[in-house]
Amino acid sequence: MNKFFVPQEDINFNIAYIRGEDVKHIRKVLRLKCGDKININNCNGKEFLGAIEKIDKDEVVVNIIEELTLYNESNIKIYLFQGLPKSGKMDLIVQKAVELGVYEITPVVTSRVVVKNDSGEFKKVDRWNKIAKEACKQCKRSIIPKVNVPISFKELLSEGECMDLIVVPYENESNAGVKKIVNSIEDKSNLEKIAIVIGPEGGFEEQEIDELKNINSHIVTLGPRILRTETAGFVCISLIMYELGDLGGLY
Repeated sequence: MNKFFVPQEDINFNIAYIRGEDVKHIRKVLRLKCGDKININNCNGKEFLGAIEKIDKDEVVVNIIEELTLYNESNIKIYLFQGLPKSGKMDLIVQKAVELGVYEITPVVTSRVVVKNDSGEFKKVDRWNKIAKEACKQCKRSIIPKVNVPISFKELLSEGECMDLIVVPYENESNAGVKKIVNSIEDKSNLEKIAIVIGPEGGFEEQEIDELKNINSHIVTLGPRILRTETAGFVCISLIMYELGDLGGLY
C-alpha cells in the first residue's frame, strides 16, 4: 500500500490534506482514484489508514479510517557522521543509510575532504532530505531521519561527547572488530545513541584518530579489504544493527 508523510498541521481530526510534490505523484504516476486506500504518517511516528476522498490539482483530501499500530523503528538510534564525499556519492549514502534504519545523518568536513566550501555539495541538504523522505516511503519507516548541514571535525568531536557508543572504522586497525567491541560491553541496555563515524575518500589523518580516541571512540576494523567510503558506512551500520538493533529479524 502506498504511504505518504503528512505534517501534523495538515491533519485535522479525521481528514488529512496531502500537498506539494506528492499530489502530482498521486495523480500522474500512481494514478490513484477516489476510494483508493493509502497509509498516512504524521511525520512523528503515527500511522493511519485512509481513503482518498477528493483529488484536486494542488491537494488530495484523505478520509482517515483508523490509526494503525505500525512502528518500524529500531530500538537503537544510530547517528551517521559521514566524511563528505565527492561526485554526488552522498545521495546513495543517504538513501541506503535510511533503508538500514539510521536515525540521523550528518556530513563532516575532515582534513582529507576534497569538496570545497563553494561547491554544490554544500547546497544539497534539501535534496538529501528529500531523498531521505522518499527512502522512508519505500522501506516503510515510521520516522524520517534528518540530514543535517555539513559540520567541522571539531563540531563532530563536541557532538560525540553526547553519544553512548562511538564506532570508527579505520583501515590501519587490525585488532578490534564491531562484534568484539559489542561483546565487551556488559550492559547493552544503556546503548541508545550510537555514533558511526566514517572517513571520506583517503580516510582519516592519524591526528584525527587520536582526537576521536580522546572522546572514547572505539576504532575498529571492517576486515582485510579496504572499502570505499560509501561502502564502509553501509557495512558498519549493518553490523551494528545486526548485533544491537533489529536487522535480520527479531532482537
